[in-house]
Amino acid sequence: MANILVIDPSRSMRNTLKERLEYEGHAVEVAEDTIAGMTAYAHRNFDLLLCGQPDSPLRTSTPWIRLSHDSSPESAVLAMQQGAVDFITKPVNMNRLLDAIKKGLAKTPGAAAAEVADAPVPPVEEAVPVCKVRAGAFRVGRIVGESAPVMHLNRLIDKVAPTDARVLIMGANGTGKELVARWLHEKSRRRDGPFVEVNCAAIPSELIESELFGHEKGAFTSAIKQRKGKFEQAHNGTLFLDEIGDMSLPAQAKVLRVLQERKITRVGSDRDIDVNVRVLAATNKDIPSEITHGNFREDLFHRLSVIVIHVPTLAERIDDIPILVDHFLEVICGEYNVPVKKIEHRALDELKKLPWTGNIRELRNVVERLVILCDDTITAADVKMYAYGLQ
Repeated sequence: MANILVIDPSRSMRNTLKERLEYEGHAVEVAEDTIAGMTAYAHRNFDLLLCGQPDSPLRTSTPWIRLSHDSSPESAVLAMQQGAVDFITKPVNMNRLLDAIKKGLAKTPGAAAAEVADAPVPPVEEAVPVCKVRAGAFRVGRIVGESAPVMHLNRLIDKVAPTDARVLIMGANGTGKELVARWLHEKSRRRDGPFVEVNCAAIPSELIESELFGHEKGAFTSAIKQRKGKFEQAHNGTLFLDEIGDMSLPAQAKVLRVLQERKITRVGSDRDIDVNVRVLAATNKDIPSEITHGNFREDLFHRLSVIVIHVPTLAERIDDIPILVDHFLEVICGEYNVPVKKIEHRALDELKKLPWTGNIRELRNVVERLVILCDDTITAADVKMYAYGLQ
């Protein structure tokens, strides 16, 4: 049916995928890393690539699927931003992978695509990890918890999401600010449009303008072709400016202009382009203090903060720990393909005593550590021994 290249550091994974896909009638070649894979790619025409090499984007026009042990929303979103047509968690559900391959091949011009173009699209699986379910949109895991702060947060999201109001999401690292942004998008009228995320802290100040607004071919030395920026990519959808408090002052001025005029200008162009984008922003910084110290523009703060949502720390919702732990046990044991482990009430009491400076992200890491190191039932002694990663 199709020529498929499998890139994965695990020999057993390569062999398993090769055997199964050849049984399905595909011609399969394997490589242990991206360098070997791209060498094979240069000497043969492939219809689809499967890449299990961690954090390795494939710079190719051929459709590719990311295979990953990391089921976090951040990994799924990063893979999509890097150009993957789908994201599959390991251990691989073969039926899920075969469905993804059908859809991926449908994006490939030629005979292979023709054979699968009319194949029925399988129903979307409900999952906690982010998975792409329609053009530009993502299904997100629910906000887990029954405490008063979480109930208040959910009510706010329900009220604000259907509007086009700009929202500033504030909270400490690891509290789930991105999840709040995704729910605001998923429950909005723009949910069928793109959700585009920008990590403002990760982009060098000299590149931020090109990243946000795009550039024309020849605008600077490495601009070998025209490129749309994040605002254009998010047209008719939602743009999420994460870590907005780390954006440079010159970049803040340019973002302020876009919010005022709803137009962008690509680097190297003198033509304005209209954009219809809902902007959400998030930060772990005290923005009023940043304004006082001259690190953040007050006018941009007022533009972004039509609605301000404070995401509670885990310490403020300590009663949610049992529910969160049950949730993470189910998810993580599923990822490791092991029976769901139980946890004693005294173990939960021990977890409640911890400071949780890393919030929900830290709790998930601790639960994963307990799943790996403990027997079928997690005890209070296990928590005391392993919660801080000291074995």
